[in-house]
Amino acid sequence: MLSITIPIYNEAGSIGLLYDKVRKAMEQHGQPWELVLVNDGSTDGSDELLDEIAAKDARVKVVHFRRNFGQTAAMMAGFDFSTGEVVIPMDGDLQNDPQDIPVLLAKLEEGFDVVSGWRKDRQDNALKRNLPSIMANRLISWVSGVRLHDFGCSLKAYRREVLEGVRLYGEMHRFLPIYAKWHGAEIAEVVVRHHARAHGNSKYGLERVLKVIADLITVKFLDRFQQKPMYLFAGVGLLFLVVSFITFLVSFFVDRSLCAMVVITGSAGVLCVLMGLLAEMIVRTFYESQGKRVYLVRATRNVESK
Repeated sequence: MLSITIPIYNEAGSIGLLYDKVRKAMEQHGQPWELVLVNDGSTDGSDELLDEIAAKDARVKVVHFRRNFGQTAAMMAGFDFSTGEVVIPMDGDLQNDPQDIPVLLAKLEEGFDVVSGWRKDRQDNALKRNLPSIMANRLISWVSGVRLHDFGCSLKAYRREVLEGVRLYGEMHRFLPIYAKWHGAEIAEVVVRHHARAHGNSKYGLERVLKVIADLITVKFLDRFQQKPMYLFAGVGLLFLVVSFITFLVSFFVDRSLCAMVVITGSAGVLCVLMGLLAEMIVRTFYESQGKRVYLVRATRNVESK
C-alpha cells in the first residue's frame, strides 16, 4: 500500500486537477494506494471540494483542521492518518508532478529508506525563491552532514518504519531526512520535474530564510546536545566569562561605554538563542509527555476513528 499525503491550504483552483493527476499516475503504477488530503484551515471553499472527492472515491481520506496550523502540522497529520508501508508527501499546488512518484519508488526498491526529490530545473522566481533556496540547502547540508540538493522539495518517499516515532514541530518538515539519517536511514536523491504555479499564490517569502536558520540551529542542538545540554550552556558561559575578562582589561585603554555596550548586546543575543533552545525542549516535552498533537481536527472523511 502506498500513501500519498498532501497538505491543502487555499488551493481550490488546483484540487480537482491534482486528484485526477494522482489517480491517473497511481492507476498506471498498479499498486494499491490511498490519498490523504489535509485541509489546513482553508477559507476559499477547498473543504467542500475535498469532501466531494472523498464522497466519490473511498481511497481518498480527508482531514479538516479547525484552523490553519501550517505545513509542518499538516504533513504530520498526513503521516498520522496514512496506513501505507511507503508514504509519499507532496505539495498541493500542482508544482510537483505525480508522474514522478514511480521514479521515487524505483529508487526506494534499490534498498534505500528515503528518496528525496531534487527540483533541478525549478520554475520559481529566481531572486525570491531559487537563490535563497540554493543558499539554504548548502547551509543545511554543511551543518547537518546530509548531502541533498533540495531539502525543501516536498516530494519524497519514506518507508513507514523511518517515520515511526518522529514528531515534527514549528516548520521542521524540511529537516525530516536529517531525522531519518539520525536513525540510520539510507538516503538517495533523484531529479524530479517542477512546474510553474498555475493557480493561487505562493505562501512563502524571503522571511522564510530566517526561519530556516533558526530551525537549523534547533536541529543541530537536538543532534549534539539533546541528552547533554549542559555541555552547550557551560561552554557558552565559559566563553562569555573569557570575553568579559578581556573586555575588562581593554576598557582601560578605550571607551568604556562602548565595550560595555558590545558585551551587553552580545550577551543578550546569545541568551535569547539559548532560552529559545530550552523553550523548544519544553514544548516537545509538553506535547510528547501528554500524547498531544500539534493540530486540532474538525472533521474527517473516509477515516476510521483514531
